[in-house]
Amino acid sequence: MDLVIWRHAEAVDLQAGCDDLDRALTARGYKQAIRMAEWLDRQLPESTRIFASPAKRCEDTVSRLDRKYKLHNDLLPEANADAILTSIQWPCAKGTVLMVGHQPMLGKIVAQALGLKGTECPIRKGSVWWLRSREREGQRQTVLVSVQSVDML
Repeated sequence: MDLVIWRHAEAVDLQAGCDDLDRALTARGYKQAIRMAEWLDRQLPESTRIFASPAKRCEDTVSRLDRKYKLHNDLLPEANADAILTSIQWPCAKGTVLMVGHQPMLGKIVAQALGLKGTECPIRKGSVWWLRSREREGQRQTVLVSVQSVDML
């Protein structure tokens, strides 16, 4: 199974009295999302299942990919990493899953999947972490396939 983690691109700052989930991308964030979406579109299989947080900044990010996606409340900022991994049947399912969401939840998923000692891995806005689960000699392994920063595209 391949698990692709995409943190939303740069969003406007939270203003007093506004709902965090309503924050849109900045002009720079839209450019970041477009560049990463172009890269992802060349890499992802057509059969990729795509899920995004219903926060506006995540939907603005994933919509640049121009593929079908589902909004998933389990990807909201306060989501539980264990519950998300269970819902997508990591690491045993087949195929590729792309998730667009937030820190610190995405960082917790990466740390858990890679077996890191820390509870959270920092993930830059707009970047992608590509993980692959495989079995070798009877052991389940997680391989870091790619970390792609939008600044490096």
